[in-house]
Amino acid sequence: MRVQKDMKISLIGSLVLTAVSCGFASASEIEEQSALKQLSAYFAKANMVANPSIVDCTLSGGNKTKCFQITVKPEPMTHTPGPWCPENISSSADSGGIWLEEGKVYDVNGAFIENLSTFYSDEKWRLFDSETGAVRITDTYEKCAGAAKPNVEPEYQQHCVECQPSFVEQSKTITYTIPLFPTEADQPSNTRESGSGIAFDGVRLDASAPVSDILSNYTLAPFDDCGGHVNLAVGYHYHAATDCLQKAATSFDHGEAVGLAMDGHLILARQLSDGSTPTDLDQCGGHQTEQLPYHYHAGEQGSNAILGCLVAEYGCVSTEPGAECDSSKSSKKGSRRGPPDFATAAKRLGVREDELKKALGTPPPDFKEAASRLGITVELLQQALGN
Repeated sequence: MRVQKDMKISLIGSLVLTAVSCGFASASEIEEQSALKQLSAYFAKANMVANPSIVDCTLSGGNKTKCFQITVKPEPMTHTPGPWCPENISSSADSGGIWLEEGKVYDVNGAFIENLSTFYSDEKWRLFDSETGAVRITDTYEKCAGAAKPNVEPEYQQHCVECQPSFVEQSKTITYTIPLFPTEADQPSNTRESGSGIAFDGVRLDASAPVSDILSNYTLAPFDDCGGHVNLAVGYHYHAATDCLQKAATSFDHGEAVGLAMDGHLILARQLSDGSTPTDLDQCGGHQTEQLPYHYHAGEQGSNAILGCLVAEYGCVSTEPGAECDSSKSSKKGSRRGPPDFATAAKRLGVREDELKKALGTPPPDFKEAASRLGITVELLQQALGN
């Protein structure tokens, strides 16, 4: 699957061409600024730290281009995150969030926690005190740090994993650097490498949650009713596209846009304007129509996959405002001239130093594999290590 060379411009580009055709200015004068203006309007309700800008960038395939850069606080302004874990097996659905399993959405109420052994056909499940019915919850920073990762510390197994936004450093920001116009990729890339994109409320649209790792440790890490939860590395983020997402009406009778993918293509709501669901989507969740260039439609809420993959070269995610973007480094093995500061890097990522070293293995490190083990993106790992 390839993005056609004549499809340099996506839906954002189509809006730019509309402005050009109306005689406002030449394409060379307005192409970038029109795209920046349109995207900035889409992110008007994001928790922005600074105004969006256009920067030079190098994409995952090595192409140098212009990118849209936005720095945000990793928390929404349109709703309050949570709740996630019910306090007792007698608690109602209002006290907990949701869980996604085989395409279905389940309310995480007390009864759901109580019956996990039946749900997963495994009698070892016991996330609550048998005498009081109290659910064991990771309700402190230390417990969150020990459980909200693929290799859960033994003492935090048999817990409902809940990390509060207050556990995240208050100064933390996330900078997204995304191509203004998509660039053809040789082959689709897994969203685990970069994430899916960013919602218009400024919250990360993540890759699929590592459900197998979570469940293998006898933990449950629910999402709130908006499909989001918190980890210490990236803050609040979404694993499902729900009705909570801020929508921006496009100029096309095809549905509403809900976010921007890391490769520059717009992400539209799952359903079309007439309430139907497109049936011709590719493996990444996108298509083009006779009227529209290529774009994505978010996955079904219960699928645990906002996008299946990315069809074009992707940009960067960083915790450093204004960071230079060279995403071509993210999928390569590399080495440093001196030993990295593991202690500082581990603190930035919200993991223990020994866990970070174990994930990296012997030099030269395979950043892609290490990031997968830690449940973070390659870019965040490399940035924390100073690569």
